[in-house]
Amino acid sequence: MADAKVIPFDDDRSRAGAVQRPQRRRSAGSRRKNGEPALVREVQPLPGRGFAQDDVPVTREEQEPEQPQNEGGQVGQSDEGGQGGLERRIAHGLSFLRRRLTGDYEVDDFGYDEELTDQVLMPTLRPLYEKYFRVEVKGIGNIPAEGGALIVANHSGTLPLDGLMMQIAVHDNHPASRHLRLLAADLVFMLPVANELARKAGHTLACAEDAERLLGRGELVGVMPEGFKGIGKPFSERYKLQRFGRGGFVSTALRKGVPIIPCSIVGAEEIYPMIGNSKTLARILGFPYFPITPTFPWLGPLGAIPLPTKWTIQFGEPIPTDGYPPEAAEDPMLMFNLTDQVREQIQHTLYKLLVQRRSVFF
Repeated sequence: MADAKVIPFDDDRSRAGAVQRPQRRRSAGSRRKNGEPALVREVQPLPGRGFAQDDVPVTREEQEPEQPQNEGGQVGQSDEGGQGGLERRIAHGLSFLRRRLTGDYEVDDFGYDEELTDQVLMPTLRPLYEKYFRVEVKGIGNIPAEGGALIVANHSGTLPLDGLMMQIAVHDNHPASRHLRLLAADLVFMLPVANELARKAGHTLACAEDAERLLGRGELVGVMPEGFKGIGKPFSERYKLQRFGRGGFVSTALRKGVPIIPCSIVGAEEIYPMIGNSKTLARILGFPYFPITPTFPWLGPLGAIPLPTKWTIQFGEPIPTDGYPPEAAEDPMLMFNLTDQVREQIQHTLYKLLVQRRSVFF
């Protein structure tokens, strides 16, 4: 396998062509059309009540019909968890399979499949998020309810699980259940299986062109400027941020006038304590590094199981960019200052969370 060429996020757009992106496509069998009217349920007033402003709020007992009782006078269980609920779940699953087999679903021109992400990919990762890493989320209110925004986070953990956990954290905790579109290195799109899954989950190449298109559509975009320098750093340098490049993500935010939201992730550094790096194997396999941990490769496949650390993800105060003139995106001094501001805010929050942490695993 040839050496993977890493395209820095802040490189010229022309370099994004080093890896050919898949052809933008939309499923020919899709039947969903933009502009379809949403179903509206008519609200009827309760008997004896109107919609006057001085109405007393209706209690739950008044709204809900009396539940059926069994012969012993006890309230029976609702049908939701019984046979009726099971039948609905089976019907839902069969409907999902029919749509996948017939192509009756849609993807955007980046290859993002929202239905597959919500119903298959995220549920597969959610037990890891909820039960294994027990992720705690803070500052979710700093993410806007709508419109474009750029989330900038630290990167660590030998394998990029932190990006996936951040994606679930945003979707499951934000009141609007927003989807985070991550920018990934070109190596991700060179691996056979990872390539297709990354596209389906909404990830795209870490280049300014794709980032600007997503932000221009009002999407929430995530970037980790440390790249391989972050996830491949030794355990002795944990929670010490690496270089953030030349400020390409700041330039993109300035061009689109979207806020930059710093994000600090604690817990990912310890899932694979990297105590060594076999550069020879990395060069042969075409990887940026080949990690050696206390369990890998000594225990074989078992050594690839991450340690069950306790994670915290905190989203910081947004840094606005809409107040700058259009030519500000070409000011190198401004980009340097804003990049340093974002980096320092993430680093300060990391130290703060580490002080508050009781244990790596609890």
